[in-house]
Amino acid sequence: MGSTIRPSADLRNHYNEISKQCKESREAVIITVNGRGDTAVLGLQDYYQMKSELELLRTLAEAEDDVKNGRIAPIQNSFDDIRGSLLKREKG
Repeated sequence: MGSTIRPSADLRNHYNEISKQCKESREAVIITVNGRGDTAVLGLQDYYQMKSELELLRTLAEAEDDVKNGRIAPIQNSFDDIRGSLLKREKG
């Protein structure tokens, strides 16, 4: 992901332009204060996508840790548990 660097005054004075740039380029805009990076502005859709991808990576890392530490079970057991939960919901 690339980024554009803009001073904080631009956020106040050119918000619409920055918003449009984030949405169209799908890249972050870095806002600086006194010449130093302070804030990253990202289009909302890209933020949600990034958040979802991060959650997926965390889940995969947890699953990998489970496998490394022997916390595994045959897949059929998992399917049986899911099936049982669904049947309870239907009856409940």
